[in-house]
Amino acid sequence: MPAAIKTAAFYLAVVVIVVVAVFPFYYAILTSFKTGTSLFQVSYWPTEFNWQNYRDVLSQGAFPRNILNSVIVATLTVACALLLGVTASYALARVRFRGRTLLLLTILAVSMFPQIAVLAGLFELIRFIGIFNTPWALILSYTIFTLPFTVWVLTTFMRDLPVEIEEAAIVDGATPWVIITKVFLPLMWPAMVTTGLLAFIGAWNEFLFALTFTSSSTTRTVPVAIALLSGASQYETPWGIIMAASVIVTVPLIVLVLVFQRKIVAGLTAGGVKG
Repeated sequence: MPAAIKTAAFYLAVVVIVVVAVFPFYYAILTSFKTGTSLFQVSYWPTEFNWQNYRDVLSQGAFPRNILNSVIVATLTVACALLLGVTASYALARVRFRGRTLLLLTILAVSMFPQIAVLAGLFELIRFIGIFNTPWALILSYTIFTLPFTVWVLTTFMRDLPVEIEEAAIVDGATPWVIITKVFLPLMWPAMVTTGLLAFIGAWNEFLFALTFTSSSTTRTVPVAIALLSGASQYETPWGIIMAASVIVTVPLIVLVLVFQRKIVAGLTAGGVKG
């Protein structure tokens, strides 16, 4: 097959993949600017720019608070996961002890359980602790499910760091905490950005735990708030408002991915190539 045909086929496949991936969000943006009967008219190009749906969703008293709840929960989840993940990965990657590999595999196996399998037990734990219907219930549950992947990626990345750097720090009298924060941490930014961003996206989009562990509009996060928008009208579903809300909560994630895309790729490929 000539090289020109191969190149054309490759770019055609890329275009098809991009269109399939981007089109749902693009159509959601178009729908978010429509009102009335125009919502049910199929059009693939913008015909109007009516901001009424955005004004309606932001004027609802609870939705801005729901966005703030999602920001707080996702940010604290990332902070807890990275703090525990970095310290655990140091122990698993640099400290030799019996059963280290088994422990790492056990940590990874925790992430294989579906959320619904542990929902009842986690609900009882949260009620026993007394954090039901608070952001801490979501932070605890999200951290539990985020931590295994975080520990696994950071451990793999830390194993590839030169041993000589750690040995030089030890000779200078550095403690393990100093080694982690002053020596390893500056070198681990690609892996930390990758795991932190994935943890943020997971916490931002999570629905089942947010629906189960919160019961008031002031503590809900945006996925639950958007789902409950479908019941805002007794006679019809407010698709325009739902699309506007979906666009509002999706744009920050797209911006974060675009800003940190190079570090994400570097973090995901860490450990994949041996020099």
